[in-house]
Amino acid sequence: MRIEQMQKLSVFEVPTVMKHGIGAIKALGEEVQALGVTKPLIVTDQGVKNAGLLEPVEKSLKAAAVPYVIYDGVVANPPLEVVAKGTMLYKEQGCDGLVAVGGGSSMDTAKAIGVEVAHGESVLEYECAEGKKELTKRIPSLVTIPTTAGTGSEVTLWAVITDPAREFKFNTGGPLIAAHLTLIDPELHVTMPPAVTAGTGMDALCHAIECYTCHYAQPQTDAVALLAIEYAAKYLRRAAANGQDIEARYGMAMSAMLAGLAYGSESAGAVHAMTQTLGGIIPVPHGLAVAATLAPVMEYNWVGDPEKFARIAQAMGVDTYAMDINDAACASVEAVRQLAEDIDIPTLGDLGVPEDMIPRLAKEAEKDPQTVGNPRDINAKGYEKIYRSCF
Repeated sequence: MRIEQMQKLSVFEVPTVMKHGIGAIKALGEEVQALGVTKPLIVTDQGVKNAGLLEPVEKSLKAAAVPYVIYDGVVANPPLEVVAKGTMLYKEQGCDGLVAVGGGSSMDTAKAIGVEVAHGESVLEYECAEGKKELTKRIPSLVTIPTTAGTGSEVTLWAVITDPAREFKFNTGGPLIAAHLTLIDPELHVTMPPAVTAGTGMDALCHAIECYTCHYAQPQTDAVALLAIEYAAKYLRRAAANGQDIEARYGMAMSAMLAGLAYGSESAGAVHAMTQTLGGIIPVPHGLAVAATLAPVMEYNWVGDPEKFARIAQAMGVDTYAMDINDAACASVEAVRQLAEDIDIPTLGDLGVPEDMIPRLAKEAEKDPQTVGNPRDINAKGYEKIYRSCF
């Protein structure tokens, strides 16, 4: 642990009430009423709508006689314009609460809309960066309903939004941006295609691994991160291979939620420094980008904290009894690499990332604030080395 981390007061805050179970979505109408919301804005995307996942959402709200407005303009790596359009609709329609239905993009967009409604100006003014403003007001009541098992945004204290002018994805957040309630229903996850299941599941695993090994780790985050790793190791292959396996879907939903709690306290590391900056430049699916970079980053990082990486190997199901610490740490890398291979994770090249962009991507990653939390010191040269191994 670095001296500056030792001097900083650690905080673990969980503002979000978590309710989960098969069929949990049926309780939405009553839960919205309990929050005092009379007309929520449902924030979602076309994929969720076309998959029929809004039907049980609308059914529950109608059963409780709660009127609502639908905003289905969310896109992957949501830009500022998408947030602004949602904010405008919220105000025009007289909404007084939010319901986010979908993956991380929908949930992050809903949080950002909440920031703009509460503070009366663009979410860009509240970027987590020097010279920017801090959030001072709680966002309107927000219920998150994840339809993927990956980002953990249903419980995190962050939203990630794209600023197209800078080709940059920025974070905004803190306890004031967190959802008031999350309803986690694994039945809403069974329609996820294998590739989406794989990418989002690896994102959950990455959150857990990075938050367990980063400089900001603390006992609370260690506990939830390790269980998230165990669940992902046990259930991700099954969920990707058989979408109707409700036990596997439930297990991955819990993995994502637990990993989100780990991520919610502070920051991650090199994987997210690489993939968030990458996603601001090239429109690649975040989960698949994370999946393609996780094992290469672990291979670079394990020497920074061999004991923790050895513990990750155990959580991944590796028998480390006869191994020394270094061999066990390396085994964690191989276990994650094998998992990615088993669920057909593509390389960065397969995702359309050109190798000649590596120098630029490495420089951008070095500037990302999540670089600070990485368990091994890293600069642009180190990022170049990792990026090249990802191809």
